Amino acid sequence: MAQDLFAGIPVTDYAAALPWYERFFGRPPSFLPNEIEAVWETAEHRYVYIVQDPGRAGNALVLLFTDALDERVAELADRGVEPAARETYEGGVTKVSYRDADGNEISLGGSRD
Repeated sequence: MAQDLFAGIPVTDYAAALPWYERFFGRPPSFLPNEIEAVWETAEHRYVYIVQDPGRAGNALVLLFTDALDERVAELADRGVEPAARETYEGGVTKVSYRDADGNEISLGGSRD
């Protein structure tokens, strides 16, 4: 089983999308491989990246599980990023979904605080 992960999110316009993702992650990218791609390390050897790819933009689904879900959602709200949807599943797991300007979905999941 693989230990490293790169999850990609295609966007229509890299320059327009970058500020939203910087707000979402609360920091600049961990590294910039080229002029149309930005990468954030979310945990050791686990990365989420955006890449300018207009033909595939708007179809990504990424779910990141986190500790202290309510705290993370509040931090995002403080940075001006509001959820598009919230769902609670059996067993108390909650999924909070966000959408970028292209309609890509990046969600946070976890147990409520």
